[in-house]
Amino acid sequence: MKRKRSTQIFSLSFLDVICCGFGAIILLFVITMGKKTKEITNLRIALERIIQQRMLQLNEYEIVTEEIATLIRLERDKEKEKKIVEQDLDAVLADLKKKINDKEFSKDKLLTDLEQVEDELAVMQTDPEIEQKKMQPSPVGIPVESNHIAFVIDTSGSMRDPSTSLVWGYVIQKFEETLDSYPEVKGIQLLDADGHFIMGRGMRSKWMTDNQETRDYMVRAVRLYPYNSDSNPVPGIAQAIRNLAEPDNEEMKMGVYVFGDEFTGRSEPVLNTLDRLNKNKDGERMAIINAVGFPNLIRNSLSLSQSGLKFANLMRELTYEHGGAFVGLERETLKARDREIQERYPTPIPRRESRMPSIIYGPGGRGGIYGPGGRGGIYGP
Repeated sequence: MKRKRSTQIFSLSFLDVICCGFGAIILLFVITMGKKTKEITNLRIALERIIQQRMLQLNEYEIVTEEIATLIRLERDKEKEKKIVEQDLDAVLADLKKKINDKEFSKDKLLTDLEQVEDELAVMQTDPEIEQKKMQPSPVGIPVESNHIAFVIDTSGSMRDPSTSLVWGYVIQKFEETLDSYPEVKGIQLLDADGHFIMGRGMRSKWMTDNQETRDYMVRAVRLYPYNSDSNPVPGIAQAIRNLAEPDNEEMKMGVYVFGDEFTGRSEPVLNTLDRLNKNKDGERMAIINAVGFPNLIRNSLSLSQSGLKFANLMRELTYEHGGAFVGLERETLKARDREIQERYPTPIPRRESRMPSIIYGPGGRGGIYGPGGRGGIYGP
């Protein structure tokens, strides 16, 4: 009798079939995943390229941004510099406008002062309006009623001939004319603008006896005086009044004559000082102050220096307050005078010294102007 064989579901064959199926599926999966991996790799490479391009663009953008920022900063700096320059230019323009206005004002003032001086000179060349005592006319246009006279002469550079360094000839001639207008006086003296007595130590602080020999030596001493004084006659005027005026001498009629061409100080303090100085205990004037102005600083018909204007204004007020007169000379009439005096005194250029001369021998002496220590110098006849 045949035995029936039992049926087994999970036999070896079934397992083989199952394994083959799974293997096939895995194989399909592997094949499929291989293709996907390649696509992913290609995609990743493409993305990396895109990222690199974007990074490069970003770097370029950053560089461009920095360049733009730099340009903006430069433009701002330029704008600031431009504003600073504009401010400086505005300040310079304002300063120039101020200077122009000041120059215009100075010009107008100078023209006004020049017109005033011209009017004053015109008045001075006519009969004075001030009531004065009647007396004989003087060659220099100044009253000659004094019996003691002191001369204060500006010996600065403007009062000298630059070619010879000597005092201008027309100054000497006007000095002689003034001396000649006083035929005889009781005392005479000579100072420079700084207050130094020109005739030497033995003749200082006292009146010299008036005679023709003394006058000749005075004229020559002024002509050859080698020392430059300041352009300010005020110290000489004050020195003459302090040392020579005699308040208790009722017979003395002192006159001071100023010869100059410029003044650089202020008029008001000078007028106040001399007003106090030139009074005796009764409040009367001890000395009459006269002045002669030389137009050495007039360069042409329309140009007069400020110092020349100051001198003319100061002398006009000073002589008026102290009972004298101020005479302003014309330049045209002085050239011939200078030539005449050069022919009369053909003297050499004086030697300059750093100090005042020790001795100037007057009448009765050997004559001449000696330098410090009594050696050398300029000798007279």
